[in-house]
Amino acid sequence: MDSDTKKTILIVEDDLALRKVLVEKLTDEGFSVLEATDGETGLTQASEHHPELILLDIFMPRMDGITMLSKLRSSDAWGKNIRVIVLTNSTDAQTIATVSGLGATDFLIKSEWSLEALVARIRERLA
Repeated sequence: MDSDTKKTILIVEDDLALRKVLVEKLTDEGFSVLEATDGETGLTQASEHHPELILLDIFMPRMDGITMLSKLRSSDAWGKNIRVIVLTNSTDAQTIATVSGLGATDFLIKSEWSLEALVARIRERLA
């Protein structure tokens, strides 16, 4: 990755332990990382900083990930096109259908991926 064009990733995740691991790994991989603990803060961060990609949890306090994604998609041209990888524990078909319908780039079940696989997926989506 070209050091002049450091890609920014916004992590919207209320689980502190997971968020810390993701921030550390992505920072080590050369990304610039922003954090939010709920959808409301995530929406503000996304609007202010326009990251290249968002890692988005579904179930969070104040504003859930589906609501945040919906608001992003209805905001502006940037929000309609931002790449979003949903990270969740939910395997609910309706939830998956809803986030897919909102244009989520990927849907990853938290228990089914490794950090290396996630980094590879991020690089692939940003290529």
